[in-house]
Amino acid sequence: SPAQKLVFNRVNGKRPPLLLQQISAPEECYTLAHEENVRFVYEAWQQVEQQLDGSQSGESACGPVQYVEKTPNPGLKNFVPIDLEEWWAQQFLAKIENCS
Repeated sequence: SPAQKLVFNRVNGKRPPLLLQQISAPEECYTLAHEENVRFVYEAWQQVEQQLDGSQSGESACGPVQYVEKTPNPGLKNFVPIDLEEWWAQQFLAKIENCS
């Protein structure tokens, strides 16, 4: 059975006044080169998704091909992908516990 996900509910619909600011990591500074790289990858991925959608509906004969493994690797039989939301929630709780 899948693990239960953590759900954070606000008490009385209010945010804690300073707790959130004290725990959160300092803001990261992004360089212009970083932003250009992110924009390039995002735009390139959008093109691939559009081409994949077009090829699935029969619009295009060439373009990207979605890879699907025909015979699964037996070594990956028990592979479970990481749940990033759960991992971040655990990190957040660990920071809170360490600050207390």
